Amino acid sequence: MRKLIASINITLDGFCDHNAVIADEELHQNANELLRNADTILFGRVTYQLMESGWPPIVKKPTGIKSIDEFAVLIDNIDKIVFSHTLKSVEWKNTRLATGDIQEEVLKLKQLRNSGSKNIVVGSPGIIVTLMKLELINEYQFSVQPIVLGSGLPLFKNITNRIDLRLLKTKTLRLLYFRINFKDAGELYHIRKK
Repeated sequence: MRKLIASINITLDGFCDHNAVIADEELHQNANELLRNADTILFGRVTYQLMESGWPPIVKKPTGIKSIDEFAVLIDNIDKIVFSHTLKSVEWKNTRLATGDIQEEVLKLKQLRNSGSKNIVVGSPGIIVTLMKLELINEYQFSVQPIVLGSGLPLFKNITNRIDLRLLKTKTLRLLYFRINFKDAGELYHIRKK
């Protein structure tokens, strides 16, 4: 079964705001590594529209910064699935709209083998929370930014039950932010829920 990885930038106080993070070369290098090992990325409407407005123009007119230009090409070429009940169509290449049951769709994707063992990535806060509740995420990659926003969109706002995670690794990056990888604690979590 393919692995589903939730990857997102968050602030020290747990908010996710693509416009507030420090998106330097090293952060993009980490994202590029993630996308090279994946063949599908899942978005909600808001994140999809943000990404669609920002990355295709860089593919057409590169910035000259290798990691950012590479990210633009990788995200442009990867298969994208957008979960939305309000969008009527999607225009970005390699993108399709999913309006059905998210659990069924993700379970089918995880079982597909036509991509070998390539991962599925989810990077939208609302979709991450939905998939956390459905216990479908295999790994979490949080890039924790050295920022306290004080307000914004909290990643874990709608999580009401305890979710136990097991630390896989940490990586400190130049600008004092760090990436933390966790794995669902699996059976330990299920035992505690009972």
